[in-house]
Amino acid sequence: MKSNLSALLISLSVVIASIVLATAFINRNKTEEQISVTGLGTYDFTSDLVVWKGRFTRLEKELSLAYEKLDQDREMIRQYMKEQGLKEEEFYFSAIDIGKEYNYTYDQHGNQRKDFEGYRLYQGIEIESRDVDKIEALSRDISTIIQKGIEFSSDRPQYYYTQLSELKIEMIAKATADGRIRAEQIAENSKAELGKLKEARMGVFQIIGKNSNEDYSWGGSFNTMSKEKTATITMKLEFAIE
Repeated sequence: MKSNLSALLISLSVVIASIVLATAFINRNKTEEQISVTGLGTYDFTSDLVVWKGRFTRLEKELSLAYEKLDQDREMIRQYMKEQGLKEEEFYFSAIDIGKEYNYTYDQHGNQRKDFEGYRLYQGIEIESRDVDKIEALSRDISTIIQKGIEFSSDRPQYYYTQLSELKIEMIAKATADGRIRAEQIAENSKAELGKLKEARMGVFQIIGKNSNEDYSWGGSFNTMSKEKTATITMKLEFAIE
């Protein structure tokens, strides 16, 4: 009798263990059933901040005279910027750089001669303003400064957007919604039910010129040369399947 009872208990234990293992296997497989998609969010915007840099220079034999001439140039530039409606806090002048210039010549025997040309002084000006259109127009019309007898050169304006943090949050929401739509379509085509979002990872954030042919970068690109820009962001999403 005891022998039959022991055999029965052993058989029952084997059956229960088999059921538990089978259930665990099924549950494990279920957790592996998921849909992975990439959602995309895009946004076109106009830059609301511009930075424009220029520099002017003087070359004189005497260092004191070079300083005097450069001071005059700086004051003429300052006055011109004010005449264009810029406030003092919208531009500033950098420190002065000093160098020596020489003219190298060779005589008929190939011997080099070095003649001192003078002291070359450089100073830069940087303008930062929310009035993008005004500075853009100003950067295209530096001939007025040059006509004053100032040796002036400038870089192209650089354009920025001051609301990037808020923009990125909005784009993440768009990319997540786009990813869910893609996942729902895949689930529907597979005759499955889309479950909860299991994982979300932000991908690359890019800013390029609007309607440009700029290349995207794996590390993210940040265009500063175009006033009109397009921002894109990706979200990598994983959904469970029910």
